[in-house]
Amino acid sequence: MRWSGGVPGLRWDGGRVSVLAYGQQIAFRAVGPRRCPGARGNPCPLDATVPARATGGQCPECARLDRVHSVAADTIADDPRTYRVYLAWFGPGMTKVGITAEERGDARLLEQGAVAFGWLGRGPLMAARRTEELLRHALKVPDRIPYARKRAVRHGLPGPDARRREIEELYGRAIGLPGWAETLERLEFQAYDHAEAFGLDGLPPLFGTVTELVDGGVVAGRLLAAAGPDLHLRDAAGRCLAVDTRVVRGWGLVSADPGHRVTVPVRKADTDVQDELFPLEQRPPTA
Repeated sequence: MRWSGGVPGLRWDGGRVSVLAYGQQIAFRAVGPRRCPGARGNPCPLDATVPARATGGQCPECARLDRVHSVAADTIADDPRTYRVYLAWFGPGMTKVGITAEERGDARLLEQGAVAFGWLGRGPLMAARRTEELLRHALKVPDRIPYARKRAVRHGLPGPDARRREIEELYGRAIGLPGWAETLERLEFQAYDHAEAFGLDGLPPLFGTVTELVDGGVVAGRLLAAAGPDLHLRDAAGRCLAVDTRVVRGWGLVSADPGHRVTVPVRKADTDVQDELFPLEQRPPTA
């Protein structure tokens, strides 16, 4: 899944991108086995197979190589680019703090599925990182929110005014904190909203999530919305399904009948959040 200019698309091996439009029919059949796509534009030297449910979609060696060059992993300290610190809002009480290279604009926010966001400051990488840590601890906001939580709240969001108010309240608290890095420039408050870009208005209740593909399995439906790595489809049975495209990576795909029923595993929405938040051995008891 790739976002460019606020528009979603699917990137194929080789770099070609299929731009997506809401209302279009999407239908494909998976052809396995699932293979590691490699790292940083290079093919996997082992041509390794990857577990169907792995959201990273890479073998351990290629994932390690990608991580070595990751800002998120704190492996790059001398990046000369300007970075921005942001507040990203995913739902009521679900705001995180993060950083992104200024040259990327709001691409990182789109990739994460942030429904709304606001900038806090801009400056060198390490200043942005230190300020991010300060705000995370002082404001008690996380630097990661599980995808299952984001999906669960997309289907009944409050309006744009409520989204703006929540970000603005946190912005006010953040700006007033002592201890900001001296080289980080504070930015004036402005809220940005991605609900229209994601197509979230009128999104029906979520039935479940496609969390893995199988060889010969079909995914088909009309595209209702897209947010972060997720496609929201209405299938032939009238169900609203989220397709986590992170588990599509590495499969061969061929076209299928748009009216075909979905024949891959679907995890129902009432267990989706629980499965991601609690490992099986830590899951709370059910009645």
